[in-house]
Amino acid sequence: MAKIISLANQKGGVGKTTTAINLAAALAREGQRVLLVDADPQANASSGLGVEIRDLDKTIYECLVNQLDPHDAMIQTNVDNLQLIPSHIDLVGAEIEMLNLENREQLMKHLLQQVRGEFDYILIDCSPSLGLITVNALTTSDSVIIPVQCEFFALEGIAKLLSTIKIIKQNLNPALQIEGFLLTMYDARLRLSVQVFDEVKRHFGDLVFDTYIPRNVRLSEAPSHGLSVLDYDSSSKGAKCYINLAKELLKK
Repeated sequence: MAKIISLANQKGGVGKTTTAINLAAALAREGQRVLLVDADPQANASSGLGVEIRDLDKTIYECLVNQLDPHDAMIQTNVDNLQLIPSHIDLVGAEIEMLNLENREQLMKHLLQQVRGEFDYILIDCSPSLGLITVNALTTSDSVIIPVQCEFFALEGIAKLLSTIKIIKQNLNPALQIEGFLLTMYDARLRLSVQVFDEVKRHFGDLVFDTYIPRNVRLSEAPSHGLSVLDYDSSSKGAKCYINLAKELLKK
């Protein structure tokens, strides 16, 4: 039975999709059966794995709004053991269409229950918002990974996300846990990165992953080639860090 983990932060540009793609690929490389669900209308996790999103007619949108069987939307990626339910720009309008549906906060939960037994991990790449689709993702998840960029406003907005998680625990998903805070775009040469790391560690203690993700050119280049960084340059620092993150997650 798969463990379902959302990657969420309503602040954009924190490395959430980069983490979704590369953590999924690293877990798959460790022999885990992984499903990556792209729940972001920007569909960057889909295009970052080489999927031509303009050609798709079966995506997470059809699964949520039209109750399409998730097996029909699944795509085998270029990574062994890693399958994808892609996204599409149509997902922007899904939240409005979902408003009138029964149990609207539970739609993704019903969707993923149909495939949960086929995987070891299901990762959900959430959009940078706290809308209905992100609420759906958190409602179906066992835990959430919160990427935090090593910059001045790193903790801005985290309080709101933690408040949302608390509300969902109280009303929709009592079992939801914080898997961990992941420091991203770390640059040891910058005093600010070190300060942010120390501050996040001071606030959240053992909830902060030991692994952090550095600024790395290969990490930035890989999505434009439709590849995870592990397949683009497995010897890069970014690839090694995501392998370490996968191992840390498996050990937990």
